[in-house]
Amino acid sequence: MIVDRSADLDLAVRAIAFGAVGTAGQRCTTTRRVFVERSVAHELTTKLITAYDQLGERIGDPRDPDKLIGPLIDAAAVGRFTAMVTQSKSLGAEVLSGGSSIHSAGHYVRPALIRVPDSLGPSESFPPMQVETFAPILYLRSYPDGELDAAIAGQNSVEQGLSSALFSDSARAIEHFWSAQGSDCGIANVNIGTSGAEIGGAFGGEKATGGGREAGSDAWKAYMRRQTCTINGGTTLPLAQGIRWD
Repeated sequence: MIVDRSADLDLAVRAIAFGAVGTAGQRCTTTRRVFVERSVAHELTTKLITAYDQLGERIGDPRDPDKLIGPLIDAAAVGRFTAMVTQSKSLGAEVLSGGSSIHSAGHYVRPALIRVPDSLGPSESFPPMQVETFAPILYLRSYPDGELDAAIAGQNSVEQGLSSALFSDSARAIEHFWSAQGSDCGIANVNIGTSGAEIGGAFGGEKATGGGREAGSDAWKAYMRRQTCTINGGTTLPLAQGIRWD
């Protein structure tokens, strides 16, 4: 996800929190990386820390309507989560909230909010961000003001290409995000999060995620056969592609 300086930050925070923490970060459309324009990075970060601290009180049995965060699928998933948090810290990242396992019945963890160091250049990668962990880990990275292309390049730098999002009130930024030079994902949302998908939209990704779509505009194809019919309404015989055969 990309958040620029024109974005509604309160709206972005809600989308980020649900996308990164909902379903305990185990969806294929989970939000795992946020690129935020530097002039609003501090404000967004502060809001996210508050949100994460509140969410930390709502971890538990997902059958309890007061709980928002359930367990990971197994002990191995908890191990991958803690290993990735440890690796991130060893590379200079700061854990702003969570990042630990909860020792109780079930495989519960405290969702991790991790800030990537600003000392990295726009084109430098942070290895843990490239890994799809299927756990509630969110990497927060700022990009220089006015350099949307740097954020898009960072977003596109992973092998997966399923879901992406931009939070912005700039028509120019939105159109650029949707252009051939923008998001390379199969889903490119604006002012709505990455997690989940409406049945009315074609669902699918690019790159290692795989091509093709299902549901949405592609759903009807599974229920019918297609037939191309051409009718000649004249008294002469037209040939395909304008061929002349006199």
